Amino acid sequence: MSNLTSARVSQQRLWDRHESLARIGATPGGGVNRQALSKEDIAACRQLIDWGNTIGLQASRDEAGNIFLRLEGTDSLAAPVISGSHLDSQPTGGKYDGAYGVLAALEACQAIVESGVRPVRPIEVVAWMNEEGSRFAPGMMGASVFGGARSLDQITSIRDPQGISVGDALRDAQQAMADIPQRDLGRPTFAYVEAHIEQGPLLEREHKAIGVVSGIQGKRTFMVNIEGEASHAGTSLRSERRDALLAAMRIIQALTIHIHDEHDVVKFTIGRFDVTPNAPSVVPSRVRFSIDLRHPDSNVLASLGDAIAGICETHAAPCHVQVDELSSAMSLEFPQDMRQRIRDAADLLDITRMEILSAAGHDARYLHPICPSAMLFIPCHEGITHNESESITAADAAAGARVLTEVIMSLAGS
Repeated sequence: MSNLTSARVSQQRLWDRHESLARIGATPGGGVNRQALSKEDIAACRQLIDWGNTIGLQASRDEAGNIFLRLEGTDSLAAPVISGSHLDSQPTGGKYDGAYGVLAALEACQAIVESGVRPVRPIEVVAWMNEEGSRFAPGMMGASVFGGARSLDQITSIRDPQGISVGDALRDAQQAMADIPQRDLGRPTFAYVEAHIEQGPLLEREHKAIGVVSGIQGKRTFMVNIEGEASHAGTSLRSERRDALLAAMRIIQALTIHIHDEHDVVKFTIGRFDVTPNAPSVVPSRVRFSIDLRHPDSNVLASLGDAIAGICETHAAPCHVQVDELSSAMSLEFPQDMRQRIRDAADLLDITRMEILSAAGHDARYLHPICPSAMLFIPCHEGITHNESESITAADAAAGARVLTEVIMSLAGS
């Protein structure tokens, strides 16, 4: 066996853990539904903690619901190297989005333990709370609080569609894991590395096993609330109606025209659309919809996003509209030194690689301002993601974990 630490990575063990974790919140279509801070999400965190315990990792949690597993270093006072991702999913999510990064980091720690090498710096596996933003919007809550971009108070009042607040859900999760020690928020971090499936087709198309992520394209999210008036569908005059749904349709059409990009670079998505009272014979009184806007050029993103409120106001009459911006994150570039560590590790292991920009947002965005950060991608079949048919191969998963192990060790020292 090679004397490299990454030689201890077990492809079968990593794959078996993916299959086991996927049974928590499994959907009929072969995917998973683990909403943030749900019983399924808590069960997945419990499973992660159990696996960590078997290899001597010490579990802890913070007030934002983030879960950490610590492999102690010879210098216990040194700032740790952190690696991981998230365990929550979309309602019809795949088995690997987020979960791969957590399990690859766990596998890296187990490989290090089995190799007998002691890192100088502590290494921590993390599962960030609510990356997806499906149950509670916006996403990447846990990482943003850890990184200082949001305060705990800013997220705890946010409610899901059933009216449950983040604060209430956090208390439930903390009660369910009362035996896990609580740690302070936002501890110093030496470096952060996140492994993830690509969520795009480029690596598979180019026959490359590793994507060295250059950066993350910018993203702004909005919630649009349109207030009209409920009235009888058979008796109210069209000229007197305040139809919130028709106003929403005018607004969406105007936004689509304004944001249209013939080069297909800008990404404009309305992913959530709620109508009240949603009854066949009642003129809609309220419409609420989300906007997800992305572009790799921060100037373009700023310009397009700044125009949204004005367009909504112009086309809302006779209804009233309110536009709230939930999050704004400009494009970022990861440090060259961190990216070079991934290149060097892939080359050392004779694993093919290419540079790639992340079109999707990730928790690494909120670690980037507070410590040197990086991401590496592995291929996913046809780029299909946020979908029950999301698919990767065991060989690609193991290759990514081996590269991740070498990067972590280069940062933690031995």
